[in-house]
Amino acid sequence: MDFTFPEEITALRASFSDFVKRQIMPLEEELAGEFESLSPDRQRIVEAMDRVRALSVEAGFFAAHMPESVGGQGLSTLGMTALVEDAARSGSRLAMTAISPPNPAGPSSLLLKLPDHLIKEWVTPVVTGTKTVCFALTEPEAGSDAQAIRTKATKDGDGWRINGHKHYITNASHADFAVVFAVTDAQKRAAGGITAFLVPADQFRRGPTQWNISDTHPGELFFEDAWVPDDHVVGEVGLGFFAAMEFLNAGRAFIGAQALGLAQFSLDAATAHVQARTAFGKPLAAFQGASFPLAESKVEIEAMRWLVYHLAWAVDEGQNPMLDASIVKYYSTERAYAVADRCLQVFGGMGLMKSGPIERVLRHLRMLRVVEGASEIQLLVISRALTVK
Repeated sequence: MDFTFPEEITALRASFSDFVKRQIMPLEEELAGEFESLSPDRQRIVEAMDRVRALSVEAGFFAAHMPESVGGQGLSTLGMTALVEDAARSGSRLAMTAISPPNPAGPSSLLLKLPDHLIKEWVTPVVTGTKTVCFALTEPEAGSDAQAIRTKATKDGDGWRINGHKHYITNASHADFAVVFAVTDAQKRAAGGITAFLVPADQFRRGPTQWNISDTHPGELFFEDAWVPDDHVVGEVGLGFFAAMEFLNAGRAFIGAQALGLAQFSLDAATAHVQARTAFGKPLAAFQGASFPLAESKVEIEAMRWLVYHLAWAVDEGQNPMLDASIVKYYSTERAYAVADRCLQVFGGMGLMKSGPIERVLRHLRMLRVVEGASEIQLLVISRALTVK
């Protein structure tokens, strides 16, 4: 077994690291007060995020995982996973904006299931960062049990009429269009009765933002006799649920990489702190109460790292690694949260300050334990793989 990264990915990581230092960190420092404010100037932050996205598109990082035919670089899942990890490890709030995954507002292979004649109009602008999308699956009565969605699509002439309500939808307030999952056959449902549709923003109504714990700002979408033509079906009629699971499984390598990077950032910050901070005439690193939690964190980070890389490799190999995806989503988010919690404890009262390095990371990791398949659902998938034959 060879766990060495290909040279081209290593070189790409070095180039991305330089990009973050030169282009993103100055903006990050300029906006530090806004990020830490109780009443931040959201417009300034949004403008900075748009700026970072444009710079990253120009540099070729933003949608590097997409095919060259739509403006990407054809980068492997493993390569993009490494960039996501590095963006998170940088500690920059803006750095994740430079990489489209794991944010569903950016381009994904799901969009490649659209008919060829719609690619230029809808997919290319997302790749170039001039349009954004949202992934509209979750509903008030269908969260973890996604196949229980109630949004319906009925045939209407040469198109479809959609009615329903989605919530907790990332980028709901800004998306130019949504990929909407709706029931087209109530008898079959997940077994061939759920279809994905591209729905332009003029066909739905937006509700208020529902969370304020991250820059994803999920919100509600309402579909009231929304109409789309037949060619706006994403993939095939009835196979939307399978497309959704494929999208989520592949994306869990990126979620795992983000958790891994944030855990490593937390450990880096805590390690520097215990070396510089003194108590009772000694550096904190001399006390096992401070150093042992960091050692435990290092062990968990290395386990996370190889689970994440293996999943990315399996996706690149064309496998359908549902079990591996659930293991990565569960273990990486749970352990990364535990690592950040330990690191915050090492900082003491300083760790609770909003201007400090760990508090915001802990909040973001708390969210990652819930979104795109809560930890308990991943345990359910894993347990069924063990016991159901």
